[in-house]
Amino acid sequence: MTDKFWTKLKELTGNYFALTPYLVSQQEAETSIRDGVSFRGTNLIILVLAIFIASLGLNTNSTAVIIGAMLISPLMGPIIGIGLGIGVTDFDLLKRSLRNLVVAALFSMLASALYFLISPVAEGHSELLARTSPTIYDVLIGFFGGGAGIVAIGSRSKGNVIPGVAIATALMPPLCTAGYGLATLQMHYFFGATYLFLINSIFICLATFIGVKLFKFKPVATDNPRRATRIRRITYTIAILTLLPSIYLTYDMLRLSRFQINADKFVAQECQWPDTHVLSSSETWDKEGKVINLTLIGKSMPQDSLVLALSSRLKFYNLEGARLKIFQGDSPSSTADIRSAAVSDIYQVSQSVLQAKQAEVDSLHSLLAFNVAAISAAADILPELKVVFPHINEIAVTKAVFGDPSDNRLDTVNIALVNANPQLNAASTAELQRYLQARLKLDDIRVVEIPRTIR
Repeated sequence: MTDKFWTKLKELTGNYFALTPYLVSQQEAETSIRDGVSFRGTNLIILVLAIFIASLGLNTNSTAVIIGAMLISPLMGPIIGIGLGIGVTDFDLLKRSLRNLVVAALFSMLASALYFLISPVAEGHSELLARTSPTIYDVLIGFFGGGAGIVAIGSRSKGNVIPGVAIATALMPPLCTAGYGLATLQMHYFFGATYLFLINSIFICLATFIGVKLFKFKPVATDNPRRATRIRRITYTIAILTLLPSIYLTYDMLRLSRFQINADKFVAQECQWPDTHVLSSSETWDKEGKVINLTLIGKSMPQDSLVLALSSRLKFYNLEGARLKIFQGDSPSSTADIRSAAVSDIYQVSQSVLQAKQAEVDSLHSLLAFNVAAISAAADILPELKVVFPHINEIAVTKAVFGDPSDNRLDTVNIALVNANPQLNAASTAELQRYLQARLKLDDIRVVEIPRTIR
């Protein structure tokens, strides 16, 4: 009975997972891969344009734009080519794919660095930050994505697998983030993103290599079988060495996540008081250890007693060794008082804004009044000028702001712009200055002679 069951199960499994009837020939699959390895002409231009699109997406924190860049990018070609070259022991294909991948990665980083050098916005967003801390999950995404990619290439019905693999493995954003790190000299961005790109590339290659072996592609004839064995060993070694740091980073991430979950549970269950409320809480884990920061609002409590009481409860939430930092202020002691204080704060802010706006309006009124007075005064004194100073052709009275570079001091000065024929000498300038001060009722005014205006 048992033998029949396993035989039946094997037949069903074989029917559902049989690959041979659905695969293209080795020659057709290899041709498809080899055609995508080259990075010359249009492929290189498309790559650079895709990099600029991805950089814009990272710069503006737009997920949709980043996805579009991934779909455009032709980076998958040489990566799968490396896996095929190792699988069929085609060393020429392996070298060409490696060379093209290195060239493509360098062009991508340089193009991204150039963009971020000239971009007016140069700050990291969440889409950028997500590309600097790879974990074991990124390894699995690269491996399974590469597996889906080689199965799709070898399959008769490819569907939309290849675009999906391009999005899932996310090859473009790490290169853009590495370029951002170079442009802003933030090396933790550069190294973190480069490591993520290496993870994706290496494990896509590994999955392609395994897929080629499962499809039983015939290897290229070689007169050096030891070289093929050595390259396979190098591939496994590189994959393992690439995997190890991601395991540590994953362990670190899980520890921090578990700490944050326990800390949130601790705050929710232990920090409950009738007249005091938790305004905010945060958790950090750095070189100094685990720290839980609490900001309280409401009735103040004895600091030392509060820290001692709460610290004794940490062990029940697996938070041994964590330190508490509690911040209290002189706050209202009831909910009604809290609302009243909030309304008062809003009123004070509104008043300060209104005062600033009123000062701005008063300043504009003052400037407008001076300009109106200057226009009126200039109209009044024009007939007198023809008699008192007949050699003056034109005059304009205005205000100007002068700056002293030595002490950065600014000063507002009344200015009279004058065109005279013949030009004013020192005595005539001083006489005109005294006349204008008296006639316009100004404490001081400077006379500046200018050429005749063009009309």
